[in-house]
Amino acid sequence: MAKSEGGILETVKTVVWALLIAGVFRTLFFQPFWIPSESMKDTLLIGDFIFVNKMAYGYSKYSCPFGICPISGRLLASDPQRGDVVVFRHPVSGDDYVKRLIGLPGDTVQVKNGILFLNGAEVPQEPAGVFTEKYEQQGPQGGYPACANDAQATGICEKPRARETLPGGRTHDVLNVRDNNPGSDNTDVFTVPAGHYFFMGDNRDNSLDSRFAQTAGGVGFVPAENLLGRVDRVMFSSAGRSLFYFWTWRADRFFKAVE
Repeated sequence: MAKSEGGILETVKTVVWALLIAGVFRTLFFQPFWIPSESMKDTLLIGDFIFVNKMAYGYSKYSCPFGICPISGRLLASDPQRGDVVVFRHPVSGDDYVKRLIGLPGDTVQVKNGILFLNGAEVPQEPAGVFTEKYEQQGPQGGYPACANDAQATGICEKPRARETLPGGRTHDVLNVRDNNPGSDNTDVFTVPAGHYFFMGDNRDNSLDSRFAQTAGGVGFVPAENLLGRVDRVMFSSAGRSLFYFWTWRADRFFKAVE
């Protein structure tokens, strides 16, 4: 009887230690996320499984689960770079979002006729073909993608794609679903406050981001302490309703670098 109880105790201790080690690893180094929406297409697709580099910007109270780290501001802080793909904690809802960092503290940001302007200067775009995907339900939510064409008739969803070059030379793709989209293609001039950042989705017509106020479902300006980390790579990707449906995994996205 004593031997049996000792075996159970050892098992419990092993599980506890494993959970503690996993918790420390998740808090300090890398945290996994699964992409649920199309706001970052075609950089990130619904069903992409990513690890967020939590060492990239240092640590805040949000680095711990449920925001319980006893940290004021950021510890071992490092400034994010314009163009980084970042996971951050929404300032109001507490949900985790992933977007691209566009505006740094002190920048002015505006979108005019679908073109981004930073500090009064137009950010250049070059046509980069058309992004295509099957017009079908995607992810566990089962939503259909937004398309620029009559995808119901053809079964293929199309979006014009452009290559955008940010100040400093970093480039990435952006998608366009429609022109003159209210609220996203033409905005006011935003001035990013000190200690905050301005984020946008690469799928420009289908992203609730810093162009939209928090009261309107957007994210507004994001405080520095809300940044969780940088997305460097897609580990693997599932086109099905669950990441466990291995037959739907996208082989071309295994360990794919995120630009």
